[in-house]
Amino acid sequence: MHRGHRFVSSLFLAAALVAPSGVMATSAFAQPAQDEHHDKDHRYYDEEHKDYHNWDAHEDAAYRRYLKEQHKTYRVFDKMEAKEQQAYWNWRHDHPDHD
Repeated sequence: MHRGHRFVSSLFLAAALVAPSGVMATSAFAQPAQDEHHDKDHRYYDEEHKDYHNWDAHEDAAYRRYLKEQHKTYRVFDKMEAKEQQAYWNWRHDHPDHD
């Protein structure tokens, strides 16, 4: 009986040591899903106009409006070539927000 008690205690100890790493591994796997929208909360420098633009929900809406007007399909802004990004910033300066 003493030997069985020792075995069960060892199992509980092992489970207690492994459980926190399992929780961390689970949260590490969940992280990429949260970063799916990597355009959010970025700051971009517009070289031609020499200013910065914060990418937030408001800017994303303007970008989608631009794509619709240009009859282009949605592409993640980060994945676009520099000249395509610059074309957007040029359009953006010609279409300021009217708050």
